[in-house]
Amino acid sequence: MIADEHLQDLFRQESGDYLQRLDDGLLRLERDAGEDAAVEALFRDAHSLKGAAHMLGLHAVELLAHSLEDMLNAARRDVEARGREHVEEMLRQLGDIRAAVDEALAGPAATPGPHAAAAAPASPRPAAPSSSAPPALDAVRVDARRLDTLLNASGELATGCARLVRRLADVDAIVERCEELRRGLANGPAAAAPGALALLERLAPVEAMLARLRTAMDDDHAQLQRVSGELGDGVRAIRLLPLANIFRQFPRMVQELARAQGKPVELVIEGEDVGADRRILEEIRDPLMHLLRNAIDHGIEPADERARAGKPATGRIGLRARRTESALEIVVDDDGRGLDEAAIRAAALELGLESAATLAAMAPAQQRALVLRAGLTTAREVSDVSGRGIGLDVVREAVERLKGALALDSAPGRGLALTLRLPVTLVTARILIVEADRCPYGLPVEQVRGSRRLAAGDILQLDGRDAILFDDRPVPLAGLAELLGLPAPAAGAEGGAGARLAVILETAAGCFAVTVEALVDEQEVVLKAPGSLLERVRNVAGASILDSGEICIVLDPADLFASLRRRAAPAAGPAPAAQRRNRVLLAEDSITTRTQESRILEAAGYEVVTAVDGLDALRKLARGEFDAVVTDVNMPKLDGLELARRIRREVRHAHLPVILVTSLASDEDRMRGLEAGANAYITKPGFDQKELIECLERLI
Repeated sequence: MIADEHLQDLFRQESGDYLQRLDDGLLRLERDAGEDAAVEALFRDAHSLKGAAHMLGLHAVELLAHSLEDMLNAARRDVEARGREHVEEMLRQLGDIRAAVDEALAGPAATPGPHAAAAAPASPRPAAPSSSAPPALDAVRVDARRLDTLLNASGELATGCARLVRRLADVDAIVERCEELRRGLANGPAAAAPGALALLERLAPVEAMLARLRTAMDDDHAQLQRVSGELGDGVRAIRLLPLANIFRQFPRMVQELARAQGKPVELVIEGEDVGADRRILEEIRDPLMHLLRNAIDHGIEPADERARAGKPATGRIGLRARRTESALEIVVDDDGRGLDEAAIRAAALELGLESAATLAAMAPAQQRALVLRAGLTTAREVSDVSGRGIGLDVVREAVERLKGALALDSAPGRGLALTLRLPVTLVTARILIVEADRCPYGLPVEQVRGSRRLAAGDILQLDGRDAILFDDRPVPLAGLAELLGLPAPAAGAEGGAGARLAVILETAAGCFAVTVEALVDEQEVVLKAPGSLLERVRNVAGASILDSGEICIVLDPADLFASLRRRAAPAAGPAPAAQRRNRVLLAEDSITTRTQESRILEAAGYEVVTAVDGLDALRKLARGEFDAVVTDVNMPKLDGLELARRIRREVRHAHLPVILVTSLASDEDRMRGLEAGANAYITKPGFDQKELIECLERLI
């Protein structure tokens, strides 16, 4: 049986898919020998099922799947092995696999079914499925991309509702003009004009039609608004998954890291049942892992130091989640030593992140926030866990990608707490619409701290750059048009040389202000992710269509702040390069195997990006920087061998380590893998996670 509930759920879903496809495919093969591609797909499914079973230690399922894989391998090479008697044997073997899967998922049945050994001849029995009860039809699996499409559609509907309000205002204006015309014809100088009475009579039915139209549009708007709200709420609820899906992965990691450092640590988890958007769960797991690792290495003191401070010998780390009306909040805190503010200031000065004058002008909270800058570390020794200048900046970047906010609270000797505030949904956003170069741009409302009109005397100089005072602290100031590379506003215009409008924005990395030409409106919009033309354009978070019909680029405040800092950076000498954790791209079509291998790599300190097949891996490789690729061989769309070949064709990837992890263990298979360009070939039948980790360390 599978002890881990999360892996059990994954294997239940995945094995069900494999078994159904094998069942359908073999029944088709029984009627018709079929094409080579169909047999190849069956072989790949049997192979993937065997690999997933092996990763979970389900040896009975693994052996039976291996036997079926052998039969299908023969069918790949010889059409005669696709004959009716061969297919019937494969169907009987599939029935045994299904029974073994049922037993692994639910425990031994009261009356065990006929589970033959992998190599033993199977006695005649009905074709699969033979031992499973009919599946319940009270639940369906839906591709997450379809939910995204539905949520996008519901957002478009919400935007349509907002635009309908404007149309209603237009109808009201027409009704008002008709009333003015009626009053003029009835009471004004034109009342005595020939034909005035006839015109009034002709105007009456038009007014009646407009009144009926106004009432009907009101009803339509109310109905659309109700349907839009129900559809959006329903799809968002379907997308919600409990945080337990990621929280339950952390206790073992915390205990292993704490044990390695000789620090007794207790992890307290609250709010596992809180639901979060599927994409938020995907994006936030690695940042939370960073925070927990940093809490163990930087926060929790050794037992003797805690004893001298009068603290319990066992350190405490908290991981808590809750849903507010408008946001998801996740807090990671510890009762350790807290932040060393003097060391933070010294490190920032040494790395050239801030000047002495700027540091002196900063409030304590601003100084503490420097730990969120890339490359800043106060550790004097590099360990497997930290000291490389990474961790909190990765968290900051991830939270900002999710359009969230990160708050930091620390007390020397009493611990550190970081609060991640994340949006409820990533499809819609509330934006402040501003003008720059006479075009509308959107700023996320949750990152807008305020706005003000500036006089010439409000502008200060700090380290040779413009700044203003906000909450009695200096914040850097720049023109929005200038940051976006647009023409500078004309003198006397908003944002020009005279009085200027400033919007104050806050990101996890710091607070800053931008001048704009006008404040236009505040709207809830459907946020479209940047397409291929915009995904690498600096400062752009997405785009939307306003209820006026105009296209509005939604800006990323974190990128804007980075652009401001680049403009202000001294030209002499390059800034120190930010170091990061080694990143591994993991390509594996089996979700169970992918999850298990991802856990192994993350526990070893790697940042892992997963791909569901070779084609997906190539796309992610083109968009990011990686230190190694770990891939299965048998995958749909593009297999691991072809993936390795394509990687080697790219000049920039000529030395990128590629490791094949596969169930294909023959010398011939190994030779094909090495000829394709792989640096190492690890077989799953004898899979040893230590071998994989040592191989990665050696190659990277």
